[in-house]
Amino acid sequence: MAFSGRILVKSLNLGDLLSGKVSTNICKRMFRRHINHKPNRGHDFGFLFDIDGVIKRGKRILPSAREAFQLLTDDSGKFRLPVVFVTNAGNTFRQTKADELSELLGIKISTEQLVMSHSPLKMFKRFHNMHTLICGQGPIESIARDLGFTNVTTVDQLRELFPYLDMVDHSHRKVEPCPVKFANFKPIEAVVLFGEPNQWDSKLQLIVDVLVCNGMPSHLPKEFPSTHLPIVACNMDLFWMAEVPIPRFGHGMFLTFLETAYQQYTGRELKYSALLGKPSLFTYHYADNILWQHAKQLGFRSLKSIYCVGDNPNTDIYGANVYDRYLKKRKAHKVQKKMKRKMAAGGGGAVADFEFEDEDEELVSEEGGQGNYSTSCSSILVCTGIFSNSHSASHRNHRDFVLDPELLKPKYTTENVFEAVQLTLEKEKFL
Repeated sequence: MAFSGRILVKSLNLGDLLSGKVSTNICKRMFRRHINHKPNRGHDFGFLFDIDGVIKRGKRILPSAREAFQLLTDDSGKFRLPVVFVTNAGNTFRQTKADELSELLGIKISTEQLVMSHSPLKMFKRFHNMHTLICGQGPIESIARDLGFTNVTTVDQLRELFPYLDMVDHSHRKVEPCPVKFANFKPIEAVVLFGEPNQWDSKLQLIVDVLVCNGMPSHLPKEFPSTHLPIVACNMDLFWMAEVPIPRFGHGMFLTFLETAYQQYTGRELKYSALLGKPSLFTYHYADNILWQHAKQLGFRSLKSIYCVGDNPNTDIYGANVYDRYLKKRKAHKVQKKMKRKMAAGGGGAVADFEFEDEDEELVSEEGGQGNYSTSCSSILVCTGIFSNSHSASHRNHRDFVLDPELLKPKYTTENVFEAVQLTLEKEKFL
């Protein structure tokens, strides 16, 4: 183990370590006891962990995951450092995911430590009162209301109202004339895609119907609208890793089919109002704020450094690196504004404007005032998920994210999540 010769040599006989008389598990337990006695005072860093491919594969926990989180908790299972789990899953409640993680890791994970792909929708308040068509699996109607949406219709409910729309599935075709159910139906004003649905063919048909009919799929307009309804999509993952060694299609693949269907139908490109989930800046900014809330609960006075642990270079690593670049630009922008104010006050000359776009302030509104911004975001790639599979290690992402090869490179690479945590604790001198 990387730390055995450096940290434990003072408390164990070096000969025993080299001869293998002291087991790896003993080394890990002594390392944990060592950091459990270190105070939080003076530290200002925290973790954002991916889940699938880092902590578990399907329903099975990955080796070393429990030991990794033992390094981050005290003997009673309470976190000593701020930790938030950021997943692109979007078809379940945060509480459900927190309960699942708690059982897998053997420690208490709170709902407040979970950021789902749909979590940033809380900030999209201008959409909350729109009549919104939602698509996904699971309790998405309840999830949408929990996020602040007041008037939602699921695609399945839309199919009930307009039964003749779904002709792809022959079992849904009506033989007898059906009553008109849409007399009081108000047009759809926005579309939110929570995650990959079941019966993709039917969902594709009805979503495109709503877009080309400008929210009222009871008749075909004389011409297609020049701009379609606003669409927000959560989770752009093309692939994800379950128990089998072959990557599974994710919501990003469904989006690819939707974009193609719309373009084939109308000749125009489908455009999103926002894309959420990793690698979106919206998600990392939101997660930064959630991590800061956990840090304050632990008594931290500041949170400057974030370590993002993930298995997917195209989402986890790319997103962390994009956010790190954003934070650096933001810091430079603030420094330049300060310089301009000083020079203006002192009668100095003008300073050229720094090119900067605070793109996460246009569509969203913060809760509780100004949000937190860390100063750095370091990416750590683990080799227990997507990255370990040669078919999915190639650089592919959603069409709206042009991948910069430099941003696909992790700052650190480790074999597993335990080594990722260990490396961070050593770097931050939390030893």
